[in-house]
Amino acid sequence: MDLPPLETAYWLIKPEKLIRGTWDEPKGAAAWFGERLAEYAPRFGSEAEREGRRLAGLVGSAAARLGWGGDVSHGCYLERPLFLSLALVCCSPNRSMPEVACPARALSARVRPAATPP
Repeated sequence: MDLPPLETAYWLIKPEKLIRGTWDEPKGAAAWFGERLAEYAPRFGSEAEREGRRLAGLVGSAAARLGWGGDVSHGCYLERPLFLSLALVCCSPNRSMPEVACPARALSARVRPAATPP
């Protein structure tokens, strides 16, 4: 199992096998994020974390942040002592680490999500 990096932008230097997809538009990446949240929601540690409006708000916030070039990092505890980490990383170039080039596989992509599933 690979752990999430301390800074979201460091996903850009992680192994390519951790890439779950690439998108040219923030809405596509945010949709992926929403699908992952929905997939794991039944296992979230609390009922409040599963609430639909809250999840929709997280997806909307992710799309907005990606729209201005910001990265998204979200984590939550699941029922058992497991932690779900989801990240969406812009690489056009990345605002936090402009000196780090986008991985070769994602050169044409604007957004690169990564996840460390439990």
